[in-house]
Amino acid sequence: MPDITVTLDGKPVSLDGSTLRDLITDARVVAARVDGALVDLSSPVAGGQSIVTVKADSADGVQILRHSASHVMAEAVKILFPDARPTIGPATDDGFYYDFDRDEPFSSEDLAKIEEKMNELVGQDAPFVRKEMGRTEAKAFFEQRGEPYKVEIIGDLPDDVETVSLYEQGSFVDLCRGPHVPATGYLKAFKLLSVAGAYWRGDERNRMLQRIYGTAFPVPKDLRAYLTFLEEAKKRDHRKLGRELELFMFSEDLGPGMVIYMPKGGRLRTILEDFEKKIHFKRGYDIVYGPSILRGRMWEISGHMDNYKENMYFTEVDGQVYGIKPMNCLSHILIYKSKVRSYRDLPLRYFELGNVTRHEKSGVIHGLLRTRQFTQDDAHIFCRPDQLIEEITSIIDLVEEVMAVFGFEYTMEISTRPEKSIGSDADWEMATRALIDSLDKKGLPYDINEGDGAFYGPKIDVKIKDAIGRQWQCATIQCDFSLPERFDTHYIGSDGEKHRPVMLHRVILGSIERFIGVLIEHFAGAFPVWLSPVQAVVMNITDAQAEYAASVAEALKAAEVRMEIDLRNEKIGFKIREARVQKVPYMVVVGDREKEDGTVSIRERDGQQQTMRVDEFIALVKSSDPVI
Repeated sequence: MPDITVTLDGKPVSLDGSTLRDLITDARVVAARVDGALVDLSSPVAGGQSIVTVKADSADGVQILRHSASHVMAEAVKILFPDARPTIGPATDDGFYYDFDRDEPFSSEDLAKIEEKMNELVGQDAPFVRKEMGRTEAKAFFEQRGEPYKVEIIGDLPDDVETVSLYEQGSFVDLCRGPHVPATGYLKAFKLLSVAGAYWRGDERNRMLQRIYGTAFPVPKDLRAYLTFLEEAKKRDHRKLGRELELFMFSEDLGPGMVIYMPKGGRLRTILEDFEKKIHFKRGYDIVYGPSILRGRMWEISGHMDNYKENMYFTEVDGQVYGIKPMNCLSHILIYKSKVRSYRDLPLRYFELGNVTRHEKSGVIHGLLRTRQFTQDDAHIFCRPDQLIEEITSIIDLVEEVMAVFGFEYTMEISTRPEKSIGSDADWEMATRALIDSLDKKGLPYDINEGDGAFYGPKIDVKIKDAIGRQWQCATIQCDFSLPERFDTHYIGSDGEKHRPVMLHRVILGSIERFIGVLIEHFAGAFPVWLSPVQAVVMNITDAQAEYAASVAEALKAAEVRMEIDLRNEKIGFKIREARVQKVPYMVVVGDREKEDGTVSIRERDGQQQTMRVDEFIALVKSSDPVI
């Protein structure tokens, strides 16, 4: 056949062949983009095409590796457990999973067997072969194989889809768009991690499946680094530390996603809330409070009934429907509307530590990070259009100030209009432009997250980075022209006419529960001194110093140092170890010498020791308080 001329990684190339594999011989390449479309290396080549190679260590390449690993895992499962019915197995940001319908649960021993079988299949270096099949034929094919979930997926495809693609490797055939690595031997580093329950298609009304999680990397070194990271994350798990440090608890008697704060956790939350109140007062916010339930018609006006109803709970009072609030904005709108506002009154900034309730599905509830009831450090700002940029940049300044207190690095992204939304195109354009201009004015970099805005307006999302590099969604700034229109809010301008204000929705920490969970994992439970529920434990060496230890404790208490006293008849080493396990910043030890000198021996949780007067120690503790 004649030579074919294409562009390969930006350079013109001629070849005598028919597929990408004929053209690309680099073993590091696992797929390619042909005129922008991601395809297998077995794909045919046509003249004039623009081809960009995809190496295993690229973002696309890693996703392809992981997706291919999920297929190999499914093949191993089917060989070892023929009764397991496969469903779907996608790649994820940090690995892959595959869901199976099986009556018997997979055990940790089963995972070891599956991984061993995967290694055997990888050693066979079986090719991934793409096939296309008519829709009806494919449906019959999976029916014959006893795979009802594949049949259901095919049945739910749009009516205009006439053919589907299948991938075969070894004895396994899956319904899949692809692409995949050329052969199983390309999988050099993978590990199965855990098993969890997952409802079919994420709907709790459907059958509970078993989800096997795994991960894969281009080289073993990357896998080892990731497994080390997982071990560190496991040590920092806020659910484990929350129990050990007696911060919070959950109870099946209450139901999933409902947090109970224990005394130390209540103290931690109070410290955070007091910090927030001070910093908001400083910046000109007024604290307000709204009720937890509002008439259903309020949620109809706001658009929540049409766009957010599935996330809400409802009740009935005096024969009328009431909605339990999932957010705090409506009460703040009513405060604004309680009297006539002048252009001179704006901006108005209302702040509320408001409890909200949202119907989260059981499968996504996760400790403090995803709950059904939580508290938002919520605020709504009503301003004139000419004040909008200044107010948004002021919020960004507040975010910067707060994140500096906690030592968080962060990035920002702008989330644009979702498919399900309210408001005009013009309003969305103005709101999005205001957010962009504010970040540009601050000189801050940002990404665009298409289609992930709130249903009533675009938003800036702030993602913080914790001590081991994980990102967490935190502050949010939302620009809203729609709700002021729906609730007919206005102010009297300098011209004596009515004008529509702009409404900014914003949180800084976000969910207090979630932020506490992040803090626990970031600090591994060893909070900075100013944030620690217990800042010091006073302990005596023998009973002879008990009275002096009590007087030291009283002095600390009077100075508002958060302290506990340990006068138990135990060895001092035991008391110190116990305080360290509780991650208390300071152990205040008193023996005969300290009693005689009127001093205290301070042992820090990192092992450092020093002796000082009680007033010096109080000053040391107070010096840790953030300046706000």
